[in-house]
Amino acid sequence: MRPGPLFLLFTLSSPAFVQAEESPPQPLAEATSAQTHIDELEQRLALSEEQRATLSAELQNSSNERDTVQLQRLRQENQRLKLQLKKTQASTPQPLISEQQMWFATGAGAGLLGVIIGALLRSGRRSRSEWLN
Repeated sequence: MRPGPLFLLFTLSSPAFVQAEESPPQPLAEATSAQTHIDELEQRLALSEEQRATLSAELQNSSNERDTVQLQRLRQENQRLKLQLKKTQASTPQPLISEQQMWFATGAGAGLLGVIIGALLRSGRRSRSEWLN
């Protein structure tokens, strides 16, 4: 056998030979002192949780009141802006033609201009088949 696996076997089995140290038994006075300390900490924890719960409830109530006031203010402002929009829309004159009609007229003008320019450029050389006199 090679020494590598033997060393590995020894290393893995060594914790089985080592025994864990046990702590010496505590005297009765130290145990009761620790128990009273634990009880005191539990009481402080309970008191802290109660205070946190009451503070959380108070904060939530004040937050709800602020939210309600802010919501009411925003609704009033929304109504005011709606009225202002209606007044502005009523006072603005309607355009004579819509945007779609404007684009149609622009396209028709561009097409007509193209036909006129094409006819002018063709007039210099006449051919047998004239389509524009």
